[in-house]
Amino acid sequence: MRLQTKLMLLICTLLSIVIIGLSWTFHAMWMSTMKTQAGEEALRLAKVIANMDQVKQAFQKDNPTAIILPLVEQIRLQTEAEFIVVGDEHGIRVAHPVADRIGKPMMGGDNDAVFRGEAIVSEAIGSLGASLRGKAPIFDDNNRIIGVVSVGFLKKDIKEEVLPYQLSISGLAALAILLGVGGAVIITKNVKKSIHGLEPVEIGRLYQEKKTLLESIREGIIAINEKGYITTMNPAAFELMGLQPQDMTGVPITTLFPQTTLMEVIESKCSQYDVEFTIGDRSLVASRVPIFNSRNQVIGAVSSFRNKSDMFILTEQLSQLRNYADGLRSQTHEFSNKLHLIAGLIQLESYAEALDLIAKESNMHQNFMHFMMEEIPDHIVAGLLIGKFNRAHEVNVELQVDAASSFKNVPEHVDRNKLVTIIGNLIDNALEAVHQMEQERLIRIFLSDTGNELMIEVEDSGIGIPTAYGDSIFNLGFTTKIGEHRGFGLSLVKQAVEQLGGMIHCHAREEGSGAVFVVIIPKESSMGESEGDHNDSSTNR
Repeated sequence: MRLQTKLMLLICTLLSIVIIGLSWTFHAMWMSTMKTQAGEEALRLAKVIANMDQVKQAFQKDNPTAIILPLVEQIRLQTEAEFIVVGDEHGIRVAHPVADRIGKPMMGGDNDAVFRGEAIVSEAIGSLGASLRGKAPIFDDNNRIIGVVSVGFLKKDIKEEVLPYQLSISGLAALAILLGVGGAVIITKNVKKSIHGLEPVEIGRLYQEKKTLLESIREGIIAINEKGYITTMNPAAFELMGLQPQDMTGVPITTLFPQTTLMEVIESKCSQYDVEFTIGDRSLVASRVPIFNSRNQVIGAVSSFRNKSDMFILTEQLSQLRNYADGLRSQTHEFSNKLHLIAGLIQLESYAEALDLIAKESNMHQNFMHFMMEEIPDHIVAGLLIGKFNRAHEVNVELQVDAASSFKNVPEHVDRNKLVTIIGNLIDNALEAVHQMEQERLIRIFLSDTGNELMIEVEDSGIGIPTAYGDSIFNLGFTTKIGEHRGFGLSLVKQAVEQLGGMIHCHAREEGSGAVFVVIIPKESSMGESEGDHNDSSTNR
């Protein structure tokens, strides 16, 4: 059964029970009130008649009926009582609305208390039917009971008097039920619309899916309502903000993060993308988007943010792929030129020069490729060096891999991506440094796996690094270059080195120009396997 149907049945059932119950209660109370009033009226009238001197004196006559009957009949007609019966001390009627019942015993069996001197109200069945009676004893001058007065109203007459009110109550109850059914229909439709037509099972499944998604997303997610109170906060948000996971629902966002601009997003109804901000010592990048309802009203906002270094590492990985592709294009372009040159020499019948060129190029590339295959068998590192070699050749920079280099014994647990980050960023920095030089443009690379450590040395003939900078060159955002998105490369290199448990050192060349970067990485163990602490790459000097 659908939720809408269940809600409608539940609301209508409860409403019907309440209205019917209230109607019955009101009817019962009204009926009880009418009976009480009729009984009190009958008793009051019976007491008045019992205290009349004419009635008392009539019992001293031989024929009390002749005196009492006209008197009580006149009273009965004036008060609209159903009957007024007067009996003697033995319960024999001396006055009755029906003449042939005079002289017969009174019916109902409720005279015992009256003959004991009590005035009562009772319900009994007499000769005229079920009635509500008020009874009072008649006392003579000596305070002796000489008779009884019974004034009654038939119960059917009371019910007939209550019937119009009962019909009104029933009509109002029916109208209330109809209005309730209409209201139930409207409520259930609005509920269905509010939950987008979903059933409870579907809502439960969506809740679990949302919870799982929020837990699986590495980005921090914080959602607030239009008043600025937190409604959702995933585990990644706690981690990025350096907080212990706890229930933050209902906590003002300004209490948790005073400098937030989420409230500005709600007020302006405009999104904010890739906004940098700092929490503690962490640099984060956030996007903030308002939440709209079906009426295009802002009902809250969502902020997603992540560590800036994560974005840089993605950029670095893309940069490495781009560099590799550029290297392949450069190599293709270079070989294409050489092939055109050879083809031209052959057409000019300069066979000797063509053979010399072929031999020279073949020997150079064969020697370089043979060296790479023999000494650096790791395809990832070798591919990176080949790409950088071709790139350097394209920009007229001489890139040398030291003939004494050997990188055969690299443990499997050493993260190749981190090695690519270290080597690639150091070479990129060196390329930028020597590209500014007019004379010597040289980059020398030395790789060693001797002993218990891996060593990576990158030397360039560039402008060098002033000693005053010291280790600050490895700080995030530090750069001596002009332009945006700089100052991340060496910071990323240092972080990757530290994650591998190594160290990095920078010093000037012996000639006093250029720079030498030396990285030492132990083979025994790999530290910092977590991917969540990477920084992105960009050139830094």
